[in-house]
Amino acid sequence: MTLPTSGLITINDRGARAATTFGSVAAGGGNMVFIKKLTASSSGTLSFVDGASSVVLDNTYKEYLFTFKNIHPATNDVSFVFNLSADTGSNYNVAKTTTFFRARHKEDDSATALEYRTSQDLAQATGTQQLAGSGNDNDQAISGTLTLFNPSSTTFVKHFMATNSAVDEGDGARNNFIAGYANTTSAIDAVQFSFASGNIDAGDICLYGIL
Repeated sequence: MTLPTSGLITINDRGARAATTFGSVAAGGGNMVFIKKLTASSSGTLSFVDGASSVVLDNTYKEYLFTFKNIHPATNDVSFVFNLSADTGSNYNVAKTTTFFRARHKEDDSATALEYRTSQDLAQATGTQQLAGSGNDNDQAISGTLTLFNPSSTTFVKHFMATNSAVDEGDGARNNFIAGYANTTSAIDAVQFSFASGNIDAGDICLYGIL
């Protein structure tokens, strides 16, 4: 069989983000632009603030992707969380409504679960949103992504989605799924990550703009 050679484009390893009709992809879709990497070392927080330390979080891009790798807590059995700011990091207290569900499987195969977590969602709350829980053994950490859509809009609320893989304090594999919106028409210009208690012992978070 002879494959067509005209009209083809190269898709990067993050996949296509600009599909047009079924079976076709718009050229230039899916490009990621690296913006900033923060590496934790017994850090209380990791913050991305527009205009500070070469961070871009404005109308340059309509979509921003955070990737976090091997986020390891200093304290056992704690939640990895994030919050948003509309005043360049002076306050992280934007009201959010969210959903949270997860799959879980114990390392010793003693238990499995697929469940919605009412204790980990928010309803018009200004506190931090949980992303995952982890133990602090060296075989326990969190890796995943958080996508923030059109944070500079002053017309619409700001949607976000996250998924991650975590190993909890009981040696269980967790796949967590979080989604929701920041209920503000003010521009979001800062995002902060932390643990609910104790420091971020190690790990890194990278920020990308999506074209």
